[in-house]
Amino acid sequence: MHIVPDVLPAIDPSVDVNISYGKTTIQPGEFIDSAVSVIPPKLHAQVFDKGERLVTVVLVDSDVPNLAEDKFDYRCHFIAANVLLSPTINYIALDKLSDDKVVIPWLPPYAQKGSPYHRLSLFLLQQPEGVQLDVAAQQARTKRDNFKLRSYIDKYLLHPIGVTLFRTQWDENMAKVMRDAGLEGSGIELKRERVQPLPYKKKDGARYR
Repeated sequence: MHIVPDVLPAIDPSVDVNISYGKTTIQPGEFIDSAVSVIPPKLHAQVFDKGERLVTVVLVDSDVPNLAEDKFDYRCHFIAANVLLSPTINYIALDKLSDDKVVIPWLPPYAQKGSPYHRLSLFLLQQPEGVQLDVAAQQARTKRDNFKLRSYIDKYLLHPIGVTLFRTQWDENMAKVMRDAGLEGSGIELKRERVQPLPYKKKDGARYR
């Protein structure tokens, strides 16, 4: 379940980050039922140094199957910028953030039938001191598919300060979640093409291994 270096080359967390649904705190790496993660979680982020800061919250799926190229791509499920955080302001209801903070709205995490589990990494990225990011400009430039967190961080001079992780997989509610979100593929099972074995090579007319 590595986040480093799959999503970022390195991170030295200085903030303790947890997510919760209702009264249930999600342990890092825990599977969340698709019917639960259809809405954004609550975020608890405890900083240990004084003062307020603005952060950007990003959720990335790093296990999006690319069958054509036999690899995994990245997809962004959520971005919110200019979120205030301090030692005493440490509770963030992602579903209650104002629209002027949301760059990319919440897309329910999903995994098609036949797909391996997906890792969803939630990052806290500290913005440069005193800098409010232009959300409208980001909305025009930032795309969900093939999202590269490293490039996003470099572009906006962000500093990773916290991260947590949960997982999703095909479950009994996933097809409905996908349909309700307008996502294609809820009735398709992913299957990798079976690679046909090469015939034994021949030498002087005789088979050999």
